[in-house]
Amino acid sequence: MPVYSIRGVDVDFPFDAYDCQITYMDRVIESLQQGKNALLESPTGTGKTLCLLCASLAWRRTFGEFLRGGRGGGRGGGGGSQQPQYGSQLSGSQQSGDPASQQKHSGYPASQQQHSGYPVIIYASRTHSQLKQVIKELKATSYRPKMAVLGSREQMCIHSEVSKLRGRAQNNACHFLCKKRRCQHNNVVAEFMKNKPELGSEPFDIEDLVKIGKGKPNGPCPYYISRELSKSVDILFAPYNYLIDPGNRRSLNAIPWDNAVLLFDEAHNLESICADAASFDLLPNNLTACIAEAHECIKLCSAKRAIENSSDKQFDPENYAILKALLMALEKKVGELVIESKELGYTKAGSYIYDFLSELNITSDTSKKLIETIDCASLLLEEGNSAETGSGVQAKATVSRLESIRDILDIIFRGGGQNHAKYYRFHVNESQQTSGDALKVLGKSSRTFSWWCFNPGLAMEEFLKLGVRSIILTSGTLSPLDSLAMELNLEFPVRLENPHVISSDQIWVGVVPVGPSGHALNSSYRTRDTIQYKQDLGNAIVNFARIVPDGLLVFFPSYFMMDKCVEFWKTRNHSNSAAESTIWQRICKLKQPVIEPRQSSNFPSAIEDYAAKLHDSSTSGAIFFAVCRGKVSEGLDFADRAGRAVIVTGMPFATPTDPKVRLKREYLDKQGTQSNENTKTLTGNEWYVQQAARAVNQAVGRVIRHRHDYGAIIYCDERFARSDYQSQMSYWLRPYIKCYSKYGEVIQGLTRFFRDKATSDPLKLKQTDCNDCIAPVTNKCMPQENLSDLAVSAQSECQQSTLSVNPTTRRINFMKLSQITPANRSTLTAKHNSTSMSQLFSEDQLSHDTKVVHMADDVAVHGHMKEHTFKSLGLKKAKLMDRSKDAVSSDDVSSKLPRNIESSALVRCQSEGSTPQSKKITTEKALGKSEATCEKSEGQESNSGTAFLKLAREKLSGAEYKEFVELMKALKLKTMHIKDSLEAIAKLFSSPGRLPLLEGFRVFVSKNHIPLYEQLVRKYSVCSI
Repeated sequence: MPVYSIRGVDVDFPFDAYDCQITYMDRVIESLQQGKNALLESPTGTGKTLCLLCASLAWRRTFGEFLRGGRGGGRGGGGGSQQPQYGSQLSGSQQSGDPASQQKHSGYPASQQQHSGYPVIIYASRTHSQLKQVIKELKATSYRPKMAVLGSREQMCIHSEVSKLRGRAQNNACHFLCKKRRCQHNNVVAEFMKNKPELGSEPFDIEDLVKIGKGKPNGPCPYYISRELSKSVDILFAPYNYLIDPGNRRSLNAIPWDNAVLLFDEAHNLESICADAASFDLLPNNLTACIAEAHECIKLCSAKRAIENSSDKQFDPENYAILKALLMALEKKVGELVIESKELGYTKAGSYIYDFLSELNITSDTSKKLIETIDCASLLLEEGNSAETGSGVQAKATVSRLESIRDILDIIFRGGGQNHAKYYRFHVNESQQTSGDALKVLGKSSRTFSWWCFNPGLAMEEFLKLGVRSIILTSGTLSPLDSLAMELNLEFPVRLENPHVISSDQIWVGVVPVGPSGHALNSSYRTRDTIQYKQDLGNAIVNFARIVPDGLLVFFPSYFMMDKCVEFWKTRNHSNSAAESTIWQRICKLKQPVIEPRQSSNFPSAIEDYAAKLHDSSTSGAIFFAVCRGKVSEGLDFADRAGRAVIVTGMPFATPTDPKVRLKREYLDKQGTQSNENTKTLTGNEWYVQQAARAVNQAVGRVIRHRHDYGAIIYCDERFARSDYQSQMSYWLRPYIKCYSKYGEVIQGLTRFFRDKATSDPLKLKQTDCNDCIAPVTNKCMPQENLSDLAVSAQSECQQSTLSVNPTTRRINFMKLSQITPANRSTLTAKHNSTSMSQLFSEDQLSHDTKVVHMADDVAVHGHMKEHTFKSLGLKKAKLMDRSKDAVSSDDVSSKLPRNIESSALVRCQSEGSTPQSKKITTEKALGKSEATCEKSEGQESNSGTAFLKLAREKLSGAEYKEFVELMKALKLKTMHIKDSLEAIAKLFSSPGRLPLLEGFRVFVSKNHIPLYEQLVRKYSVCSI
């Protein structure tokens, strides 16, 4: 297994890493070592999850071996004395499993001391299915940290009755049974943990814990096993809400937050998740249910006192009578507010909520008493339901609506202060009603009472207060990074926008401004309802379905737009002649359609339907009509045949008249006017556009899922040609975008792209392992949710090229990929324990990329440029062994200046048969042994660089040459963005008579940035003539 030394940290990596993967891990380690926050964008298919795991765990291991319980990662990971004593921790009230009693436990549990000062990694993702894939990635590494994964009772409860409940009813039932020690599964957790100290030393997921619990009639509770494991871990996996929600976060009281690092994967929606967690909407039916529950508590207390003659304040009916009266007064007061416009509603500044509630005598002080009363009410209702049904738990999932009031009070009076109110807006609006709405029948108020947070950074501020070391946000679609950082109100000194691992011939990206008849394609509200628009869009999709092989995805801005278009296509044909087929019938003849359902419960069957139709040989594939921000656009993997092209029919802008959207834009605009001139702020319109752009970026990310995948991205809206829209697209995609003016040019270009891939693809299949197209998720990339059924078609494709697809040989066969020089392969040498350098880097491989030069290194600090700085070397395989200060600096990975002579000498000499004698080889040591044998190649390879510098000195003035040196130095030191640096260099070479410089510099640009530089050459070449 390759080992890379990055910033002094040895990182075990399962495969030979690409440049972008090395760069990514470099940024992760930089963030962790320096205790800085990071924003890291890396396209889907670049293996960011695997990189994040390997880099963070390698950094963690520098503090000491992993906690005891299993084998260590790489060269050791088993500690000797860090194993927690579970039996001693689960004593007294903690054995009951009551979270409330656990939180009252003074200080951190003894298990926290077992960390011995080692940092704890908390890895968060949006869903449990995504975490399952992350853990699957962990299994593919050599790292074996002590781990735990948190889940909900809904997923982990194995109690015969409680498992049938959902939501708060399930939580409360669990609390009740554990407090009474009537859950046989929870009662045996302490003993189980004592007998299984090794649990957590091997990767496992929620399903594994459930299997443990169900393995015996009275097996241990999976939910509380995970909670106990989380008290002493190296890495903890959890969904976002466990960290962002204050209540869930408080339950993780064993985590040393001041020594923790937070890794948020798939963080493109994090800002909205944070804002929603700090906001509330009190619906009228919920408020009515809360009043009913308070009334029920009064009756239960009265009955209990009559039977037991108890004077316990917990059973004082007067407390619940006061609670009921307050809720009824709140309902009345909300109903009395004067709403002049149903569209605008009733809106006030966030601080108004305190005046509004104070009139009901609800203040910071009285809220504490109300919260206590609600806590007692929840327990009282549980006991009451249990007594009525004669069972251990309540029979219905209708209790504990009162707890929503508790959550609301927590949000409003957080920390006892009111300073956070400036980030909120108070809003009341008429609720949309159905014909059978009970409230409407009763003639009661049907208004929703809301308090919306427009500063997502509030949730992030909590982590700062806890003192976490670093926060890393990563996704394939974080761009633009500046706006995300401003929204979260955090400093992110470490940033990265990674290129893709694919080459330019694997992707086709085009903006289609007009349809077949020449009518403008624009999905804005002004044109989207016109017959011409819907007809031209439909005919364009018919043509694309004819050209694109296999799977085709079509994304609409909304369900409304999708339904309207499909309805129109089913009734209209090309010329409106009854003799011709409708647009929909023509689509179905080419590809069998599947439409994304609105209901989540119907989504799995839609996916199965798409997979089945994709395999149907009677048509040329299947077409999936879906919606931006829908299920299809978020987290699904349409690799290879499953998604050869994606069509985006428009920008998915939120409804501008929606109260929450309107107030958010107003809030941001107001913030901008109140800030000083030197502070960069986000305007309401910028936010509005960026939210739509991120949704588009997520949708187009469904294709190009791994290194050898290919596909097309088709933007069917003329607005995508605008520079301000393109600037919001993912960084890696921008160089490939081509804006067409005529529809015919689009058809020609797209046809040529897939025709070329059809002729070249069989050759690629013969050269590469089938495993790469069957299951790329186990190799370079791991998608969030795999369409496993779709792998069958890819497998049959591989079988046609007479390659073995026996599962037992897949892992072995994959290593054959190391014999192929892929695009963007790392320039950093892996420290193989047994493989010689000559085996890895043959002369043929080195000569394969002789025209590709990484812009890496060797600009003299004092402004003088060395002659050998520019050498046309095969640097795709020219890797260096060590990244310590005695070898190559960590900046060399992502900087793209040409690499120095030492790296060439090292690789050339080793490729002739030398074998490394130690795990780390410095460039000086290698040169000392090989200087004589490499002298000839050194002279030959320096000619190109020498000639270019000589020409540059002739064509540039002294000041311009100095500027050129400074630009090269800026590239090395990463003080300028690569795009800005290249543009400055191209502009410098754009004066008359400097065309040879402009053209000649292309050879020194890395392959990933060639498309960008080509654009610059076209832009400035006119001036150079």
